[in-house]
Amino acid sequence: MKIAIITGASSGMGMEFARQLDNSLHKTDEIWLLARRREPMEELARSMKHKTQVIAMDVTLESAVRQFTEILAISNPKITVLVNCAGVGTHGKFAKQSDEAVSDMMQLNIVALTRMTKICLPYMRKGSKIIQLASGAAFVPQAAFAVYAASKAYVYSFSRALNKELSERGIRVMAVCPGPVNTPFLTSAYEEEANIGRLKKLTMMETKSVVSKAVMDCRKGKSVSVCGLPMKALYLTTQGVQNLLYKFT
Repeated sequence: MKIAIITGASSGMGMEFARQLDNSLHKTDEIWLLARRREPMEELARSMKHKTQVIAMDVTLESAVRQFTEILAISNPKITVLVNCAGVGTHGKFAKQSDEAVSDMMQLNIVALTRMTKICLPYMRKGSKIIQLASGAAFVPQAAFAVYAASKAYVYSFSRALNKELSERGIRVMAVCPGPVNTPFLTSAYEEEANIGRLKKLTMMETKSVVSKAVMDCRKGKSVSVCGLPMKALYLTTQGVQNLLYKFT
């Protein structure tokens, strides 16, 4: 059985990846949707062409991850695509953020993504793909978004290094690095729309555009997907030397 796994599939980017992969994956038998909220995923599943499994779980909980590991062991699927979209961000000065908010960002954006990648790797073969949702925030430190930006810098670095490591197995890893995207994430991070800065509003992209570009870039074998001219300019400006070194490592 060949499957695709998408975390954070109950809204935003994860939900859009599910919709677009449902139309573009022709050699995959099932799509597994993972997130905490079951109802939005069940509604999405009813509209999908692929056979779809809905798994309501919190990927930051050790017990939930153990259960999912057991499900994989029993099913023994071939994972054709893993999309790690689950993530959280909180805007505000680090010293004023709650311990819980800081811990949630690190656990979901870093630990859970790394763990999910690790447990899925044994079920991947030549031609399998891993898509990690990073951010344009990965390219430069951001005051008032310090932990979130740092966590996405981890995702970016981890994804690019892993892409090198897995190339000999024929497994591709791609980091998706959008700028501001019109999803519930932004409103949640800033608490209300009025707090979102003018520049972010001017450069905001729609989920369909970002995901469409990511799916296309993944097919082309790219290691990074950047959507929109402002983000591409930032990427080229800040990552030029790093990209040069990356080619020779």
